[in-house]
Amino acid sequence: MSALGAVQAAGPGGAALFRPLSAEDGEQQPAEIESLCMNCFRNGVTRLLLTRIPFFKEIIVSSFACESCSWSNTEIQSAGRIQEQGVRYALAVASRQDMNREIVKTDCATVRIPELDFEIPAFSQKGVLTTIEGIIDRAVVGLEQDQPVRRATDEEVANKIDEFISKLKQLKEVHSPFTFIIDDPSGNSFVENPHAPQKDEALVVTYYKRTPQQDAMLGLEGEELDEKPADSAEDLRDEVLQFNTNCPECNAPANTNMKLVQIPHFKEVIIMATNCDSCGHRTNESETCSVEIPELEFELGMGALGGKFTTLEGLLKDIKDLVERNPFTLGDSSTPSKTEKLREFIGRLQEIIEGKTKALFIMDDPAGNSYLQNVYAPEEDPELKVEHYERTFEQNEDLGLNDMNTEGYETAPAPGR
Repeated sequence: MSALGAVQAAGPGGAALFRPLSAEDGEQQPAEIESLCMNCFRNGVTRLLLTRIPFFKEIIVSSFACESCSWSNTEIQSAGRIQEQGVRYALAVASRQDMNREIVKTDCATVRIPELDFEIPAFSQKGVLTTIEGIIDRAVVGLEQDQPVRRATDEEVANKIDEFISKLKQLKEVHSPFTFIIDDPSGNSFVENPHAPQKDEALVVTYYKRTPQQDAMLGLEGEELDEKPADSAEDLRDEVLQFNTNCPECNAPANTNMKLVQIPHFKEVIIMATNCDSCGHRTNESETCSVEIPELEFELGMGALGGKFTTLEGLLKDIKDLVERNPFTLGDSSTPSKTEKLREFIGRLQEIIEGKTKALFIMDDPAGNSYLQNVYAPEEDPELKVEHYERTFEQNEDLGLNDMNTEGYETAPAPGR
């Protein structure tokens, strides 16, 4: 589920253990640890910074530097939980500006450039906070470091690797477009959208369910849950069911409430809400709907905010909150021009929230499970237009319907019925 707010994970004495990436320098001092340099085997300094980035939960930024040999190394590690779904980013790189997009790559993510048949396998590198150009530079350094030995032992192989290194370096000039793919089954990698909050036409983000092999790779084991048969005589409509779970933000024990609700003039839905007493995080379920506001040239893809049972004003405020707390748009990583553009967007959005500006609000849910209240019901709402449409193949693919086999089954009464 996507994070909707900054979470204060309290450390000893009530102090915030993870601080936002955009926090003031005085609030965000890294811890320094004396550690052994693996290059010269003398002592160097490792700096650890515990920080919190929206979309990635908490991360630990680690930086090592050795004054004796000048060797340095930087990496990141996820300090949060593995996400419910894996994520795949596919970016069409078409300019030098695209090479400067910020990247969060965890150690379990795979990087591919199909045009060169190039792949960085999972767990072959440590996690890193860098750019696309930085990913390519790191790959070039890794290939070049053993070239002297290869030239002495197998010159033909060394020449082929030199040729491939030359192709990687040419990619940085972007003489021709290429595709940059990050596939992370843990769901904790990220590719910057420099056009946020508008949709990035060059970037395709896909969330998917992990395979058993990917779960095993991440150290996740399937748990068999003891399910009790439902009592058909029990009426769940007047009862709120509660069960124990873990907070998706701070991983502390939390309670999830579930209730069956009949929405007038719509359908019967199940609302699931999680409240965390430790960090204050709150969330509820269903996330197949995208949101569009044409007047702001704004489009939010499905899954970005998670499912909600709220008002139109509440949803707009959550969108505003999501933009304000994204460090890649308004934090230290942002440029002045981008910051000015985003602040103008937030101001226009606030005018819509306050009712000072009219705007068209579009919800598009291929699953058909979203609803916008008709205040004139059962009469037609003159300001509301509802369209039902046939899903495309791509939408069915996203919902997992294309591989669903619904033919050849025989209808038989259940045992004991």
